[in-house]
Amino acid sequence: MRVRRVVPNIHADDLSATRDFYVDTLGFEVVMDLGWIVTVSAPDDPQRQISIMSDDATAPTYPDMSVEVDDVDAAHEEALRRGHEIVHPLTDEPWGVRRFFCRDPSGTVVNILSHR
Repeated sequence: MRVRRVVPNIHADDLSATRDFYVDTLGFEVVMDLGWIVTVSAPDDPQRQISIMSDDATAPTYPDMSVEVDDVDAAHEEALRRGHEIVHPLTDEPWGVRRFFCRDPSGTVVNILSHR
């Protein structure tokens, strides 16, 4: 399994104001906006991203970070094998990702995903 990308997730009560801070103050550009989550990236490097979310659309909590891997099923099996708490089950989401949430030993909720 290979890690493809790591994105910090910021929980925000005011998505618009937080988005505008990263766009207007730091020069990021919006690359995804689903209404409850907005992802911004550096214009010269689309892998440098930050996601801003109010709440998660289908999960019981919002993740602290997202880790995109090339094989989410293998990551899920390994998390289960090691006894890590699964916070959100392995799910095919309508916006084109397959993902699950896992809590790391520090309590950080990690959204582990692959694009379909």
